[in-house]
This record gives sequence, C-alpha cells and structure tokens, in this order.
Amino acid sequence: MQNFRFYNPTQILFGQGQIEHLAVEILKHGRKVLFVYGKGSIKKTGIYAEVVRQLNQHAIPFVELGGVDPNPRISTVRQGAQLCREHQIDFILAVGGGSTIDCSKAIAAAALYDGDPWDFWCGKATIRHALPIGSVLTLSATGSEMNSGTVISNEETLEKTGSGGDALFPRFSILDPAYTFTVPADQTAAGVVDIMTHVYEFYFSREQFATLTDSISEMILKTCIHYGPIAIAEPQNYEARANLMWASSLALNGTIKVGKSFDGFNHLTEHALSAVYDITHGVGLAILAPYWMEYVLDAETAPALAAFARNVWDVSIADNFEAAREGIRRTRQFYTSMGMPQRLGQVGIGADRLDEIVEKAVGTRTIGSLKPLTPADIHRILVLAL
Repeated sequence: MQNFRFYNPTQILFGQGQIEHLAVEILKHGRKVLFVYGKGSIKKTGIYAEVVRQLNQHAIPFVELGGVDPNPRISTVRQGAQLCREHQIDFILAVGGGSTIDCSKAIAAAALYDGDPWDFWCGKATIRHALPIGSVLTLSATGSEMNSGTVISNEETLEKTGSGGDALFPRFSILDPAYTFTVPADQTAAGVVDIMTHVYEFYFSREQFATLTDSISEMILKTCIHYGPIAIAEPQNYEARANLMWASSLALNGTIKVGKSFDGFNHLTEHALSAVYDITHGVGLAILAPYWMEYVLDAETAPALAAFARNVWDVSIADNFEAAREGIRRTRQFYTSMGMPQRLGQVGIGADRLDEIVEKAVGTRTIGSLKPLTPADIHRILVLAL
C-alpha cells in the first residue's frame, strides 16, 4: 500500500429537494453567476426553471452559457472565460453532467489566466487559481461533481486531454437522483461503464494489502452491475438512480485511489478515440476495457484479474487463468446486455487512423500499472478491438 495524500473539500447535498439550498450555497462564495448548461435538456425537465427561480428569488444576477457539447470544447471554454471578464462573474454554476461540469471548471481557471486556456491542457501552464464553482448533477458517470479534474477537447488539433488542480474542486454539488430519471437508456449504460472504468484504473494495480480500498472498489462495481440494468428497465426507480449517483462520485473522488497507483490505459486511449471520432465516452470504454483485460492477462496479472472475477462476478473457478477469463467474459456480456457495442467497427472506427490515436493517447510513453504497455502494445489492443 502506497503512502497517500487525501483531500476533498466538496460539500455534497444529496437527495430529493436539495435544490432548495442552491441560492444559499451560491451566496457563500459569490454574487454574480455564470450559469453553464448543455444542449437544453434541463429546460425540458424543469431543472432550468427551478434554478432560474432560485436565482431570481434571491436577487442573484446571472449570465447564461448554454450549448456545452458532450466532449466539451476549448472554444466554449474561451467563450465562457470572456463572459466572466465582461460581466465581472465571481461564481460559476454548472447544471448538467460531467461535460458541463468539466467545461465549467475549465472556464473557472481560464477566467483568471492571461494566456490561452489550452495552455493548461498542453502542459504549458499549471492551474493554481480559479473562480469558485458549484454543480447540480443530472447524469451519473464522470464523478466530476466531486473531484478536481477536467477533460477538454481541442477541435482544431483533435486532442482530448485532462488537467486539474485543487482550485477546481466544486465548493458544493447538489445530487438529486430524481434529476436522472429522464436520462435515456443508452446514456445511462454509458455512464455505468464510465463509473466502472474509473474503478478499474485504480483497482487493477500492483499494490498489495490495500484491502479496504480494494473492497470499496469491488462494492462500487457490484453496485453498478446490480443497479445499472434496473435503472435502464425502470428509469424512475429512485433506489437504482440514487445508488448509481453516489457510485459515480465515490469512483473518482479520491477514495479508491488511496494507497494505489493509476493504470490509465482505458481513459487515455478512449480520450484519443473520442477526440478523433467524437464518439460517446462510455461507449469507447465499453469496447476497450475487455480487450485490455484479455491482452494484459498473464502469469503475473492473473491473480488480480481472478480476484476481480471472484469478488465482483462471484466466479467460483479455482484456476486463476480460467477464473480471470470468465470474469472478462461476464464483463463483456454485461456491457452487451446494456446495449453497448463490442467492437470499434460498430461505431465507425477502422484501422486507418490507429497510429494517430496511439500518438495522441501516449506519444512515446510506456503506461500502465497492472502491466506496462508500450505504444506498440496499445496499437495491438486497438487492432484486436476493430
């Protein structure tokens, strides 16, 4: 078990009716709001009207920035930062899923930076200061509501990468599971896959004896496996939506990285895929993860993959290799049962740009904790997934 630093200052207001605290929470941190949201679904569900009612009721002036894309773009970040400067914004409110929250975090940093915001994502600058932000979550997936990370796409260079810093932790996040009742089945499934993959990237590491951390990871995975299909079949099942919402937060709020190292293959590679092809993030992850598991399975990794099979999927096979293979088979079967594709070709991705994807994902680096992977290894996994 590695040494660790744990820090998470985000206040969570969880449950039905918590939106009533929105204005009071905002006023603890700011007086003029940039209200950021996506393509307009919050207007259909009534969440938009409730937010506006609270802002107006408490005489909080606000400027709107709608239209955030599912893979939020640096051009939107630049637009938001300019609005903050023009209107003397001192608080950013994100209402939506992870893309909206990520975009809002990026705007919060960009508004206090004199250079081009992309500097934070290409390694030229470090995020040290940001406007305060808060969020109202409407999609369980990324965990952005309770962490300090942000992933942004550059539509000009076809890059998608992450950045972050303590300044980007939301001051508060309102998590009302009822706000996810209208999330379509395909988005619900993609969100479940995203949550599970966040867990994989810390759970599958070489550290031993992080027993408590690994047990929490396994319960998050079992929660997704149990409640994902229920939420798809019964969209207004509060118990299912509530458990998935909290699983989303726990999967990437720092809890399950305690004492562990990071194995970034799945997210780094999928970010490159969705930068080039603009596919749904969770869809790309659903395709990649089982092929990655199969590729890294060997004598050294079999015990970890077998533990996953036994503790998460209740596989009772004694042989580590056979148990691991059965766990991988059940993982792929589970994703397929939720409507997720199994191959890159099903989402329009062929072999012609694989070299470009590998370059964007890792450059010349070797990555991976469970098993180190070279760019050539990553290329082979992508070929297997075609």
